[in-house]
Amino acid sequence: MPKSIVAASSVATSGATRGSTASATAGTTAQRVAQRAEVNAGSPIAQAIRFGRMLFVSGVGGVDGGTDTVVAGGLEAQCVLALANLDAILAAAGANHAHVVNLRIVLRDIADAPRLDALLSRWLGEEKVAALCIGGVPNRTGIDLQIDCIAMFDEQRAGQS
Repeated sequence: MPKSIVAASSVATSGATRGSTASATAGTTAQRVAQRAEVNAGSPIAQAIRFGRMLFVSGVGGVDGGTDTVVAGGLEAQCVLALANLDAILAAAGANHAHVVNLRIVLRDIADAPRLDALLSRWLGEEKVAALCIGGVPNRTGIDLQIDCIAMFDEQRAGQS
């Protein structure tokens, strides 16, 4: 069964963009997206991998895909943008947050877990997921959280068994 690479051009790929271009904020948005695509092509990290009915999304944070900078405003602003980035990647795969079955979150300050829960509740609505939240240091300076997920589809894509 082949795996498919999934990407949303509006989202910076964690671990693949940082320090990979000499001037991540230079040029137009289109130029930055093209630079990101070039960097991502040489990286072993994909934004997401679809394998059969499963979608594995790499960790995303509150990084603006247009500027490749961490959004200002602390945990809440970063979480809102991280979830929007997650939504963009899910949409690129033909999914949405209702397909998410598992979230894993690295939270710089575990004392922020109650605030995170409130933000996740707004995003998920009535949906429920299995989740793990651990305290740790996300892979980029200034990032307060990083979220990855696993999503499931009801059916396999044509050509996949």
